[in-house]
Amino acid sequence: MAVNRLFAFFLLMISCNLYFSQDVTIKDDKVLLDGKQILKAEKINIAQYSFFSMKDDEEILLYRYMDNETPRYVNDDYFILNFLTEKTKVESTDLGKISNFMNSKKGMEKLVKWLLKERVINHDGELNPDRVAVFKDKYNENITERTIR
Repeated sequence: MAVNRLFAFFLLMISCNLYFSQDVTIKDDKVLLDGKQILKAEKINIAQYSFFSMKDDEEILLYRYMDNETPRYVNDDYFILNFLTEKTKVESTDLGKISNFMNSKKGMEKLVKWLLKERVINHDGELNPDRVAVFKDKYNENITERTIR
């Protein structure tokens, strides 16, 4: 009986892992999910990326990395996710969610996987307004409002 429960738990864990192991790649300014294009991407510079809807080519997400005007001190760095169509901004210091050793393309692939996992973006590349609000509640740290200049 215990072996059956253990086996069922093992199968559940494997299926959850396979569900979240989607292949996200950015190639030629296309965001591909398991080979299907869901978004368009544009690298503005080393610290900024824009993502565009496939439906109407509207910019839906702007990613910016902020060094907080202290380029040699990284402990105060953060990133901003600006969900433009939802007029929602998320600022976070949790760089582990997207960092990938200075390879911005790999970091952006990691960002898209994170947004898919949180169901902020669906498998067609469309934003879910309700999930954007939940995402903001979970991860926004209001860094700009807390910073004295």
